Amino acid sequence: MKKILFALLLLSSFSSEGQTNKSEWTSLFNGKDLSGFKQLNGKAKYRVENGEIIGTTVFGEPNSFLATEKNYGDFILELDLKMFANMNSGVQFRSLSGNASTEMSNSKIPDRVYGYQAEVDPSPRAWSGGIYDEARRGWLYTLENNPAAKSAFKPTDWNRYRIECIGNHIRTWINGVPCAYVIDDMTPEGFIALQVHAIQNKNDEGKEIHWKNIRIKTTNLKSSPTNGIFVVNLLKNTISEEEKRLGYSLLWDGKSSAGWRTANGNSFPEKGWTMENGELTVHNDPATRSVRAADIVTEKEYGAFDLQFEFRITDTANSGVKYVVQEYPDKKAVIGLEYQILDDAKHPDAKAGAAGNRTMASLYDLIPAAPGLDAKASRRDRIPIGQWNRGRIVSYPDGKVEHWLNGWKMVEYQRGGPIFLALVARSKFASWPQFGTQPKGRILLQDHGDKVSFRTIKIKELSQNP
Repeated sequence: MKKILFALLLLSSFSSEGQTNKSEWTSLFNGKDLSGFKQLNGKAKYRVENGEIIGTTVFGEPNSFLATEKNYGDFILELDLKMFANMNSGVQFRSLSGNASTEMSNSKIPDRVYGYQAEVDPSPRAWSGGIYDEARRGWLYTLENNPAAKSAFKPTDWNRYRIECIGNHIRTWINGVPCAYVIDDMTPEGFIALQVHAIQNKNDEGKEIHWKNIRIKTTNLKSSPTNGIFVVNLLKNTISEEEKRLGYSLLWDGKSSAGWRTANGNSFPEKGWTMENGELTVHNDPATRSVRAADIVTEKEYGAFDLQFEFRITDTANSGVKYVVQEYPDKKAVIGLEYQILDDAKHPDAKAGAAGNRTMASLYDLIPAAPGLDAKASRRDRIPIGQWNRGRIVSYPDGKVEHWLNGWKMVEYQRGGPIFLALVARSKFASWPQFGTQPKGRILLQDHGDKVSFRTIKIKELSQNP
């Protein structure tokens, strides 16, 4: 009898726990009408049929959003969505409506929806699950950072989206596949919204997207286990625990000159560079300038690595980040491969060289930066002077090198390969022996006489056997 009572109590306990866990989820859609939602921005059509919300495109309307009346901060959101045509959409979260006050705001829409968006992209680009900052900073996490997730989305079939927002950590999944991981603190709370994207062609009017099983959890939140995907951390001069696990560390500590010195020198420049407010800045003010060409280099040398950095340029500025750098004190020269940093619109160097190989994110004087996978959406021409850009240089153990700008891969080449050597032979570096082919070298931040700031400089050394 005691065993039976114990079994009943245990069963009751499990049952109560299951009911508690189930009650932690709240449905955002009642399956009958649009109660709890409001429409913002555009006038695409939203209706309810068969327990689904159906959004329909309308020609001539801007992006439309069916937004929750309530705001949410930390939560786990799950929903199912299905595209019935090749169209673009997204799920907004921690979003707001008003003036985004950025270069990407649409002045014709005073109450513009802006904020984080989990992308829905059935096009060949396949960035579904990526994170876009609507009407504000653009792409934060493209699936070029996580190519394995490109196949997670199933066109013309139902897809289960999961979005976790816990503190500054924002993560997405599609059909159980991890897609994106962003750490950011720009907007801690906002509404959730279902997007019907604007269309440019009248023939695309009437295309539909369906949503159902929309539920949210806001209590007893527990982050999903880490999954090893690339992390975009937008918090200044910080390394998250997940980045540490992945092998990243700060190359600049955000406050001192530790680990850096003058190129061809023994100490850090006394003038010209400042470290204030978590920013490492080279100045063009004659009162604070050091001797021209006071580049700074890392004390350590690197060969295979993943280098990430943020930079902000001033009007007409020219600078660069060099790698595999070799110092020649007797010639007063510092030579290395260069990720070009430039005001393309105003600096004359943008039109020098050949085929644009001295423009922003190019391999300086050798390979021009591509406009991006989608030239119309490329971030290359959208970051105005005075705002922060995200640069990245990946030098693989096999010699392959990539330049990235704001989530877009801009350059890819094989260091020491026949094409590379041919380009060097026709460049200003032809007379330097073994240019760019040494196994390792220092990393350099360039002083080109213009004011440029750097921050959040981090690196991961890559091994031959990852």
